[in-house]
Amino acid sequence: MKLSIVATLYKSARYIEEFCYRAGVAATKLVGDDYEIILVNDGSPDESLSVAKNIANSDLHVCVVDLSKNFGHHKAMMTGLQQATGERVFLIDSDLEEEPEWLNLFDECMAVHQCDVVYGVQGARKGGWVERMSGPLFYRAFRLLTGISQPDNIVTARLMTNQYVTELIRHEERELNIGGLWLITGFNQRALSIVKKATSPTTYSLRGKLSHFVNAVTSFSSLPLVFTFYVGGIVSITALLFIAYLVIRYFLGAAPPMGYTSIVASIWLFSGLIIFFIGVQGIYISKIFTEVKRRPYTIIRSIYRAEREGASK
Repeated sequence: MKLSIVATLYKSARYIEEFCYRAGVAATKLVGDDYEIILVNDGSPDESLSVAKNIANSDLHVCVVDLSKNFGHHKAMMTGLQQATGERVFLIDSDLEEEPEWLNLFDECMAVHQCDVVYGVQGARKGGWVERMSGPLFYRAFRLLTGISQPDNIVTARLMTNQYVTELIRHEERELNIGGLWLITGFNQRALSIVKKATSPTTYSLRGKLSHFVNAVTSFSSLPLVFTFYVGGIVSITALLFIAYLVIRYFLGAAPPMGYTSIVASIWLFSGLIIFFIGVQGIYISKIFTEVKRRPYTIIRSIYRAEREGASK
């Protein structure tokens, strides 16, 4: 198999037929008939699975991987990559915001630079003002806290060699952040500027974005734990200095400073810091708890692929 095209499905029913047609045309121009399209149904609540199965029944190139429930975009993508057998793998979203025709542009870039990965980067982020503001803040904070140089506005679409994909799926995190894994896997990677369309609203809520950010940072950095140590040290030193100041004033005959309000405010402040730092440590402990159980991060219900003898699963 020369090429595998991998996409996930979640509320994607209205896009699947056009996506498969356009992806098939782009793949045929590149590798002829030697390609596959792998669609991973991530527990989509609409008719995505039914539509995808109908296409797979009549198209030998299409394979549908049906997950037992919704596991999340990143985990579904990794599952699709595990099923890919092509010499090169093109990962892309199925909602047509990322165009299947990019495959040929990515292939040209890979040929020119002789690289292992070509990934898309938006020049400007789409969406409302919240989306445009939160995106740059996420990437800057992620780079600051993890030391991983993830580019701004990176998209899902990427063309990868089989060797790179083989090493990528060796990562076995249960609470994975695929954006960081793309980078730490290494190899020769090149960015390609693209223009992404806006065909549907984002499925990531504000709560989901915050959860994604916390998971991303704690998956690749222990800096928040180190930060709690230094802040605790600074607070302790400040308290010791203030105690020394009060002792000196006492021996000099000066009355200690009064102030009930300041005492209460200080208690609230440091109580809040203590709870916050315990919470940070709790996040890391919960991740350890999740990882040591070694549960599979996705469960496949069925795989549908048409054969000459008929549909099978």
